[in-house]
Amino acid sequence: QVQLVESGGGLVQAGGSLRLSCVASGSIFRINAMGWYRQAPGKQRELVAVITSGGRSNYADSMKGRFTISRDNAKNTVYLQMNSLKPEDTAVYYCNADVSAIGSSRFDYWGQGTQVTVSS
Repeated sequence: QVQLVESGGGLVQAGGSLRLSCVASGSIFRINAMGWYRQAPGKQRELVAVITSGGRSNYADSMKGRFTISRDNAKNTVYLQMNSLKPEDTAVYYCNADVSAIGSSRFDYWGQGTQVTVSS
């Protein structure tokens, strides 16, 4: 089994910053891509950013220049630094990891989500 645990969400004023963290643990053989998604009330879950094991990253257009994804492979951790936050960034943010688990096949795992609320 593999678990993803997010932290770092909260309430922030518009223009402020937050840093999300997500730690993967369990029977991990290899973590491939890791990413962040978000889901606002009444909307579908959408990609925020993704990063490969080699450090290549991709962002949704609306996050480019404001958000930065990074990872620490030694700690099985992915981060999302969010700057210049806007009220429309308010959502539950989910961590995702493409994991090859020990004795199991490759699978997508999700965290439980962390709430980010940006006040105007």
